[in-house]
Amino acid sequence: MAEHINLNDPEIMSAKDAAARWGKAPDYVRSALRARPERFPEGTVRLFGRQLVVTREGMEAVTGHKELTSND
Repeated sequence: MAEHINLNDPEIMSAKDAAARWGKAPDYVRSALRARPERFPEGTVRLFGRQLVVTREGMEAVTGHKELTSND
């Protein structure tokens, strides 16, 4: 049986939303992925058609810090 993935999970976000949550330019994730895709851990970023989706883990790995609005 396949693992259940909750698409309502705030850990999964559009690249544009992620960039805003980390205080980056709207095209940050796309640019980072194009320049150095190896910085994203496997399974933390994916292109669905034209929509780039990234996880919190992926953003933390690429930016080197936690989300700006995080309560952690």
